[in-house]
Amino acid sequence: MNAAQSPLVEEGGPLAVFRNPSFLRLWLSQAATQIGGNMVLYGLTVIVVGSTSSNTAVSLLILSFLVPAVIFSAVAGVYVDQIDRRLILVLTNVLRGAALIGLYLVGANFLLILLLNTAVSTITVFFAPAEAAMIPQVVPRSHLLAANGIFTLTLNAAFAIGFALLGPLVVNVSSPEAVILVVAVLYFVAAIFCFTLPPSPPPRASQGPHPVGETQKAVQSTVAQLQEGLQFIRTNRSIGWSLLYLGIAASLVGVLGVLGPDFAESTLGLGAKDFAVVVLPLGFGIVMGVLLLNAYGRYLPRRRVIEGALIALGAMLALLSAAGPISRLLQRADGPGGFDLSAITSLLAIVVFIAFVAGIAYGGVAIPAQTQLQ
Repeated sequence: MNAAQSPLVEEGGPLAVFRNPSFLRLWLSQAATQIGGNMVLYGLTVIVVGSTSSNTAVSLLILSFLVPAVIFSAVAGVYVDQIDRRLILVLTNVLRGAALIGLYLVGANFLLILLLNTAVSTITVFFAPAEAAMIPQVVPRSHLLAANGIFTLTLNAAFAIGFALLGPLVVNVSSPEAVILVVAVLYFVAAIFCFTLPPSPPPRASQGPHPVGETQKAVQSTVAQLQEGLQFIRTNRSIGWSLLYLGIAASLVGVLGVLGPDFAESTLGLGAKDFAVVVLPLGFGIVMGVLLLNAYGRYLPRRRVIEGALIALGAMLALLSAAGPISRLLQRADGPGGFDLSAITSLLAIVVFIAFVAGIAYGGVAIPAQTQLQ
């Protein structure tokens, strides 16, 4: 091995897959669209809060982001198997970019925002399986494990980077509308990357003249697989517990996302767009949690880590609701030697600390639970 070459990027190393130009373009497309999607969700949240001042409206916005994946996954899978995957990747990115231009043009019209955001999320349902199916088309078998690991890591990091870091950064430097335009450009660039990938036509056996019948079969197969999955969960309690833990943790963080803008305004006295002061340390905490688990997780029982982290996450969210009284209590106490501790006992500092620890706790639930499911 060349002395200047890192073992991570040497032949067979986990990062050697980036030497593959087709994989690199596919990964850049994934990173741009996943991170961009979370940036748009942040920008739309700020727009909706500014125009409606309603937590219910924010909840509906987030549901429009999540629900299409549940409803259309079965249909998306069968159509991906019927069409060239590269064509699907290009078209879905172009359509999402066009939909974001529409989002920019509708301004603060809440109903149109919901409609267009649902359209973007529905199109994404078709993008995701096509993207996953392209990985083995552009990556040799020897690099397939590393490639899948990189895509999984990118998917998990997209929220922290897009919703907690880049989205708030662009909003504060410019405006929520600027976020939408930036991400629209990212989608069009991703379409160009995907256009340069090799063609990936469906297997000849998959090319049939009756897509409606195939869709019906896919839905029936999905129901059968769901029943089989429920039976598997009943007979494998560790899988059931992992799914339950993931669901609870995701719900708690979702509540924080919904209530964050109102909390920033009513409790911290900030603008709605400044709820990044809660989300950003949460994102950094998730990254820290992943790093801590990579370093020390193998020494600890997985289930105990998940349970302890879940308790800590619930406790942090409970403390967040009491951040004001906690700050006032700490400010009454003098620092040792008369030092002024107001900088670390202010309400904002307490909120940042609690959100950071909550992020670590969420990472302590999500990563071991996902590992258990794999």
